[in-house]
Amino acid sequence: MALFKKNQPQYDPQQLAQQQHEIEIQRAFEQGITTLRDLISPSSIEFTSDHFRLGTKYGRTMYVYGYPRTLYTGWLSPIINIDEVLDISMYVYPVDTGVIMQNLQKKVTQLEASIEVNAEQGRIRSPELEAAIGDAEELRDQLQVGAEKFFRFGLYITIWANSLDELNFVQHKIENIFGQLMVFTKVASSQQEQGMNSSLPQCSDELQIRRNMNTGAISTSFPFTSADLTQEQGILYGVNMHNNGLVIFDRFTLENANLVVFAKSGAGKSFTVKLEALRSMMVGSEIIIIDPENEYQKLCDAVGGSYVHLALNSSARINPFDLPKKLDREDANDALRANLVTLHGLFRLMLGGSTQTGAPLLTANEEADLDQALIDTYARAGITSDPLTHQSPPPTIPMLFDTLVHMEGTGPSLAQRLRKYTTGTFAGIFSQQSNIDINNPMVVFNIRDLEDELRPIAMYIVLNHVWNVIRADKRKRLLVVDEAWQLMHYEDSANFLFSLAKRARKYLLGLTTVTQDVEDFMSSKMGRAIVANSSMQLLLKQSPSAVDVLSDVFKLTEEEKKRLSNFPVGQGLFFAGQNHVHLQIIASETEESLVSSTPPQIRR
Repeated sequence: MALFKKNQPQYDPQQLAQQQHEIEIQRAFEQGITTLRDLISPSSIEFTSDHFRLGTKYGRTMYVYGYPRTLYTGWLSPIINIDEVLDISMYVYPVDTGVIMQNLQKKVTQLEASIEVNAEQGRIRSPELEAAIGDAEELRDQLQVGAEKFFRFGLYITIWANSLDELNFVQHKIENIFGQLMVFTKVASSQQEQGMNSSLPQCSDELQIRRNMNTGAISTSFPFTSADLTQEQGILYGVNMHNNGLVIFDRFTLENANLVVFAKSGAGKSFTVKLEALRSMMVGSEIIIIDPENEYQKLCDAVGGSYVHLALNSSARINPFDLPKKLDREDANDALRANLVTLHGLFRLMLGGSTQTGAPLLTANEEADLDQALIDTYARAGITSDPLTHQSPPPTIPMLFDTLVHMEGTGPSLAQRLRKYTTGTFAGIFSQQSNIDINNPMVVFNIRDLEDELRPIAMYIVLNHVWNVIRADKRKRLLVVDEAWQLMHYEDSANFLFSLAKRARKYLLGLTTVTQDVEDFMSSKMGRAIVANSSMQLLLKQSPSAVDVLSDVFKLTEEEKKRLSNFPVGQGLFFAGQNHVHLQIIASETEESLVSSTPPQIRR
């Protein structure tokens, strides 16, 4: 007998199935929203016959269907280095050599038969047929001895843009570059989905448009041909923005080791120069810096360098009459004459003025009297053209003053104009014997606290003092002249800096010229000559007015001109010899703390 409970709830099978289905949908939804595919997939994708749209980006896939008879190494480099966003996919399929040998034999037979038929019919010989036979027989011989292999090669390019007009512009640009190489392309019409899939990094060749190539031809398509400045030796300058490669370079491997750095204020030029100096010290180079803004003291102190503070109230002294010591025979015989020429330029700077400001320069009579006074002043100190006398203590500016006072002609008037450097306002700093020693891996000359009138004079005297040391003791050194535009205002100082740039290589010296006033520097004839004698150039962010000047000098493309005024801090164009790259300057945390002049709280 069966027993039933009253009021027992009745379950509807259809309702249970619905509830179960909803639970499964909820579970599938929760699982789906956490998958990686959903996190990285675009919001939408749309395909048309000649392009596709992935989210907000437009894309178009093209394929190469025709090649010239001969391909040269690096022919793909202009496409790889183009300043556009694109994906390049290559598919290489090996083909059995035996099959190719049989096909080549048939092809040669057909071509020879065609030539015989043409000859029998009295037709003009065909150079194309003869060239094809020669190519086929040469390839057959190479395959026979194993010197070559045979492949099927597919090359696809997917270009990207923010609009359809930009996409058409990029396509036209790509086709022009390929057209100059006699390489022919087509848009994958009605196959954009297959083209996009073929360009993705999933090794799926859905287009299957291929061309026969042997080993030699296919090797010319080697993809890693972007502009590269990586060497086995040297220092790290930064990251190549074209291919994320490291720019490791030794400036002393070029025809000269000179570098010019152009940048507007705040673009990172001092950061870059200090970073290069720090890393160059690690590979054995000595560093000498002329610092007009006191930006290098922290770095100098950190590496135990010598810091020379030049000011009217400082104890540092540099005598412009110093002669280099321990020169070789050729240089020693000419040491006095060379220093006399340098002193002429210095005193024209001290007694004359700037060619740009129109201040009076020395007359011919004053030049002649000054020349004689300089020779007599050295003679009074026992120094003549004989190198054996160059070890005597050199004269000083007060001795020159005394010589001028007792001369006839223009000597007394020159002495009066020189008085402020002997007993007047500017006395002391350059009118006594030198008491500095730059025998240190890093030496910084700080001239920030000098009056504006004395700064170019101080830079000139320091450069001459450093040059004498460099000539006497050849070592691998870098000489950094910051704010070099100040020297371009004066003809003699500009000529002296140019002379250093020309002669630096002989004495294992790399001259680094840094300036933010591009217009002033490049408007000077000597400024342009210094750039021409520098194998390396670094162009960081520029003011719009400077971009046109630099574009004319460095023959920049329109894209490079556009970028030059919009580079973020620490990015620029780095030229080395015939190559140049888009460079991102990077530093470790420790390096940044040593070379950055920006307060830590602002850097963060």
